[in-house]
Amino acid sequence: MPKRVDPDVRREQVADAVIDEIAEHGLRAVTLARIAARTGLAIGSIRYYFGDTVREVMRFTLGVLMQRAVGRAATMSDDPITRIADVITFAAPTSEQERKENIAMVEYRVMARTDTELAADVAATSLAGAEVIRSLMRDALADRAIDEEALHREALLLFALVEGFSFSSALFSAPLRETDIRAVVTATVLRLRDAFPPSEHEADR
Repeated sequence: MPKRVDPDVRREQVADAVIDEIAEHGLRAVTLARIAARTGLAIGSIRYYFGDTVREVMRFTLGVLMQRAVGRAATMSDDPITRIADVITFAAPTSEQERKENIAMVEYRVMARTDTELAADVAATSLAGAEVIRSLMRDALADRAIDEEALHREALLLFALVEGFSFSSALFSAPLRETDIRAVVTATVLRLRDAFPPSEHEADR
């Protein structure tokens, strides 16, 4: 009797093959034939799980990439500055698998610029990431005299740092170093704090 295969496991296997293919040859090079060659599955089997077009495979893989990015868990510090460093360091591609996933995500983001079907999902992910950074920055600058507009600009600056890690890693042949990322983020946040005076409440202590 043939062994029963979990459909979710099979789909995840296909998604990993797509990620590897994008990392090596680029997103537009992905075809059902290439996926079949990487997984050892027949094209008919891939169609059984995803339908007749490679488009559904690509959309599923984008969902997997976003879930993995959100699902990474880190031990969070009680200190707000360290917490920002924790989050950004854990989100950055510091392993070979994360580097490949980051390359794939960067390619999806570039494609979404002219692909309205992908644009909404990609934009939602970016907006969510920016809001996380803004919330973390609010905590880190809670004892500083800073208005909402300035907070928005500083959070945007820090999010640009996150984007820089992502795009630069996609061009490197090796993952980023965790110690480098943590040091850069910590130094950046400390400089931002020093740019604003203590709040009146803090100054009166």
